[in-house]
Amino acid sequence: MDGVVQPGTAPFWIALLTVAGLGIVELVSVLLGGSASGLIDDGLGHHGHHVPDHSEAGLLGGWMSWLNAGGVPILVLAVILLSAFAAAGFAIQAMWTNMTGGPMPLFAAMTGAVAAAIPVTRWGSNGISKIIPRDETSVVEQADFIGLIGIVTLGPLDQGNPGTVRVKDLHDNIHTLRACAAPGHVIQTGAQVLIVDGAKGLFQAIPAPPELDNSHTENHGG
Repeated sequence: MDGVVQPGTAPFWIALLTVAGLGIVELVSVLLGGSASGLIDDGLGHHGHHVPDHSEAGLLGGWMSWLNAGGVPILVLAVILLSAFAAAGFAIQAMWTNMTGGPMPLFAAMTGAVAAAIPVTRWGSNGISKIIPRDETSVVEQADFIGLIGIVTLGPLDQGNPGTVRVKDLHDNIHTLRACAAPGHVIQTGAQVLIVDGAKGLFQAIPAPPELDNSHTENHGG
């Protein structure tokens, strides 16, 4: 083990293993029909791809707005940050060892790695957001979504924790809404729903009536 984990590099190996773990968690969640990224974003109040709710700043505050320049999901941001931290840490220790014959003190190496990782994360977030598919985020009034048909992408929807519904607005922009089922309904993932109410960034949905369901299918090519 000592031959793999060189002195002064343990935190950077831990960061790499965490990145691998996050990837596995997301893969498993997708195979199970959900999204760890979406659940984490909802839990932390980070709704960069959801309908704007200007009354809530979110748990992460202003520093997240700066770091998350491109509006990528929290899980992607964590992978960028941890990867940059690990790469910078290994590079710092390698250069220091080549110059002095021994590792840099761990606290100093970690401080340098963090200082390097933060701007790299901002730059990487901005770049990745331009090449990965994402929803449109143009500002739309919450009332404009009432009466629209959507598809449950994270469910089932009930009266407990919110799931997510993808809808297309009148301008053909795609939005992901946090939603619960209206009282008396349980709606499975993949079902079409009608948005019937909403307040403070959370919507209520019911199963789409057959006549609206059929009309929606025809208008969107199946």
